[in-house]
Amino acid sequence: MAEHTVKAFDEDITRLRGLIAEMGGLAELSISEAMQALIKGDEELAKGVVARDKQLDALEAQVDALAIRTIALRAPMADDLREIIAALKIGGVVERIGDYAKNIAKRVGGIDRRGPFEPMTLLPAMADIAASMVHDVLTAFAARDPVLALEVIERDDKVDAFYDSIFRNLVSFMVENPATISTAAQLLFIARNLERIGDHATNVAEMVHFAALGTYPPDP
Repeated sequence: MAEHTVKAFDEDITRLRGLIAEMGGLAELSISEAMQALIKGDEELAKGVVARDKQLDALEAQVDALAIRTIALRAPMADDLREIIAALKIGGVVERIGDYAKNIAKRVGGIDRRGPFEPMTLLPAMADIAASMVHDVLTAFAARDPVLALEVIERDDKVDAFYDSIFRNLVSFMVENPATISTAAQLLFIARNLERIGDHATNVAEMVHFAALGTYPPDP
């Protein structure tokens, strides 16, 4: 009986990890396609990103249900309990990352492409770093790797630096040419969403560190 219980618990954990990985893959895809839609002005691609958000919502609900069921039926302790709690929280954060990608996609139709905007060249690089943080932090969760989690946390400074640079750039555009205010505001909103994706990846990294070691990373 004990052996069956352990096997059933392992299956629950494996399923939880699989659901989180599936969510992460969809969130990464949404970030990538939202940025492609932005650069190309592809509103159909953007609509696909918005529609995908329902899949992430459904997967989050599955993670919540499975995590709660596992806690109720298996009464996990110590490391096992930390991992389940981490999965429960991470599911919510990854769903939120998908929301930020959706928000970016929704702005695609509001961009005026007639004039040059330097931030349009900076945003894809910023998005690449944010997306890599999401990918690597979920790899860290699957591998219970606190070292990789710390590396993800350190990378957030680069995302913040991009945001600061884009913010200054856009303010200058708006001051020099009031006609750019509408598009600049849209781009600023997009940059802010990418910055929040980096923050949320950092939050996940902190949870991964806690799940693996029982402690949160030290403050920088």
